[in-house]
Formats: sequence, structure tokens, C-alpha cells
Amino acid sequence: MRTISKLKLIAEKARKDKGFKFNSLAHLINEESLSWCYGELKVNKAPGIDGVGVLKYGENLDENLKDLVERMKAKKYRPQAVKRVLIPKPGKKEKRGLGIPTVEDKLVQIMMKKILEVIFEQDFADFSYGFRPKRSCHQAVKRLNGIVMKTPVNYVVDVDIEKFFDKVSHYWLLRCLEERIDDPNFLLLVRRFLRAGTWENGRFSQSKVGTPQGGVISPVLANIYLHYVLDLWFEKKFKPVSKARVEMIRYCDDFIVCCESKKDAANFIVELKERISKFNLNVSKEKTSIVRFGRQAWKTSIKGGDRVQTFNFLGFTHYCGKTRRGYFMMGHKTQKEKLRKGLTELNLWLKNVRNLFLLKDWWKVLSAKLLGHYNYFGVSGNMRCLKQFQHEASKLIYKWINRRSQKRSMTWEEYFRYLDWNPLPQPRIQHDLYTR
Repeated sequence: MRTISKLKLIAEKARKDKGFKFNSLAHLINEESLSWCYGELKVNKAPGIDGVGVLKYGENLDENLKDLVERMKAKKYRPQAVKRVLIPKPGKKEKRGLGIPTVEDKLVQIMMKKILEVIFEQDFADFSYGFRPKRSCHQAVKRLNGIVMKTPVNYVVDVDIEKFFDKVSHYWLLRCLEERIDDPNFLLLVRRFLRAGTWENGRFSQSKVGTPQGGVISPVLANIYLHYVLDLWFEKKFKPVSKARVEMIRYCDDFIVCCESKKDAANFIVELKERISKFNLNVSKEKTSIVRFGRQAWKTSIKGGDRVQTFNFLGFTHYCGKTRRGYFMMGHKTQKEKLRKGLTELNLWLKNVRNLFLLKDWWKVLSAKLLGHYNYFGVSGNMRCLKQFQHEASKLIYKWINRRSQKRSMTWEEYFRYLDWNPLPQPRIQHDLYTR
């Protein structure tokens, strides 16, 4: 495909010439590339405000794409408002907002995302892991493990930026894009997506700040924003003047800084607040803290009889532990809130599905849900939490099997016999994090 070849050439040019600005990108969003993007859409997703689903849009795909491209060339294409719906949080009364773009807007965003990625992936910092090709949260946790085990880490700065995606400045985001892009037509598309607004309960709201809700393009725009606002500042301004060793690990807007010196940790928070305030962002006072952590903190705790502090990052609680031979090691276990949330969601799903389908039909979906949990939280040293989840999940499954009618469906003996014939996935360690 010609589009793929062109993207590879753009990536190569961006890698070789860090100061080059691309001035011809919008033409890559054509009928061929949009047809390619259509193949990546999931057919079971809810439609946007126009009510057109993926299958319906695909019935006249060639004509629809031709019309879309013609409107884009005439600069008449304007993204529609994102349909915003509120969905309940498992086990909580409050609800969270979910943005649903139209199929047409999704296609354009997917192609824009591909273009932005091949350009800015050549510039992104090595310690950035969130929503990037061939990178994962487990790689970020492994890097964290390596830094704590191999370097003199004594403090960890756990940082939270208040409502990051809702507060991104459009002006500064476009300035960041202009560091590498000089195509007015492409930047116009970005600007229109940022200002598309939301539609909720029959009421339209204009977007003055923030990235597109539910947009495919939002994560890459967030990474670009934080690359210039945070990553480059940390590497070129803060790190060179720090008193001792400092290292950052970032997963989109979730990041921590490992410090050898407490003074560096305190200075980082002060200077970070000053830095990001220029870009319409604030640090959460309640969720930002300095945690004494590492080999020395563990040794001191043994002598004094105190417990070493822990911190949460990417769904795991990270703590100081010891090996079987009594040596220091960094441990990782499922965060309590995530374990509780996983069981709550499973409980609600079992409650809703038990009478809608036959047991054999929803058993496969149940297996996939359990496997998803084990795959994510299956890191070195976390078998105990995996077993705990399995045990609690098994009790929930048995409970809801027996509540499909007024008559008891299974005894425990029959339940275990059914499991022998229809086994569920077993917990396994999928990701080796230990630094030897």
C-alpha cells in the first residue's frame, strides 16, 4: 500500500532530521488510507450523534469516503460533536463520562494518529511508555524495578496531574505540534477536532480546553503535549542541575520520579508546579507525595522495626521486600482498589448475564475475563493476589449459578465436577520483572 510506504519515509526523515518540519501531510488522508482505517474499526461499538454505526457506514463505503475526502479538500469537513454518555462506576454511585465520536470522525482520527505517531515517535523520550507502539505498562514497571534495584534510589515522587485530559491548552498543544508540522491544512483538522465540543442530553457544549473525549487521537496528542511540557524540561532543565541521580518513568499523564536525594525530590515538586502552571495544568495536592523507598529505607526499617512506605503505579502497589535468602528486592502486587474493582465488575456481569444466556454460552466470555485479569496482573511475585482473585471469583461464579432460578442448580461437588470438564484459566506469571 502506498500510504504505508509514505509513512515509513516520513518516519525515516523525522528520525534523521530532528529539526525538519513537515509541510505536506493532509493529502495522506485519502480514500485509500481511510479504507485501510475502516478495517480497524470494531463493529459492535455504539454510534455517535448521527446514529450511523460501523456496518451501516460500510454499506456504501466507497461513496461515503469519496464524499468525505471531497469535503476535506474543500475545507468543508467539520467533525461532529462527541456524544457524551454517563456510565456507572462499579460499586460507586457516581458516574464517569464516555465520549463517542461518529464513525466518519473516527476514521479521520485514526489516520491522523498514524501520521502523528510516525513523526513524534522519533522524538519521544525513552522513559515514556503510555499509548505508544510496541510499549506497555509492564515495560514501564520493569524499568521501575530495574532503577530501584540497580541504582541508589532513596525516595520516590508519586505525582498526579489534576484532570489532565480536560485541561490541555489548545493554544499550547498547537504550538507543540508546530515544532514538527508546518502543514496548515493538517493543523486546521487538529484545531477543528479540539473545538468539536460535546453533545449531552440534547445540549451542546463548546470545547475551549482539553483533548477530544473518546477520541482515538487523544492519547497521542497527550503524549506530544507532555513531551514538550514535561519530558524535555526534565531531561534538559531539571536533571542536569539535580544534586544526585534522578530518573523518571511516565505512562501518559501517570508518572513517578525516583530520587537519590530528598532535596531533589522536594525541589522536583516545587519546580514541577511552577513549570506546568504555565501550561494550564495543576498538581493534585492530595494525590502527590514523596515516599521514602528503596534499599536503604528497607535496611533502616529492619533496624528500627518500622514498615517501609509503599506507592501505587499502573494498578500495582510497589513495596520493599526480601528474597528467600534475606536480600532486598522490590515487590509488586495488585493494588487493593483494582482487586476490589475487578471483583465488583465480575459480580455485576455475572448477575446480569446469568439468566440471559445458557451457562455454556457465557462460560467462554467468563474465561476471557479471567484471562484478561491474569494477563495484566500476572507479574513476578504477585501469585498470591492472583490466587486471591481466583478464589473470590470462584465463589461469585458458584453463587450466581445457583441464583438463576428459585431451585438450587448445583452443589459444590457438582460445581467442581463441572470445572473439571470445563476448566477456567489458571493464574500464571506472564511478565518477568525481576532484575537479576
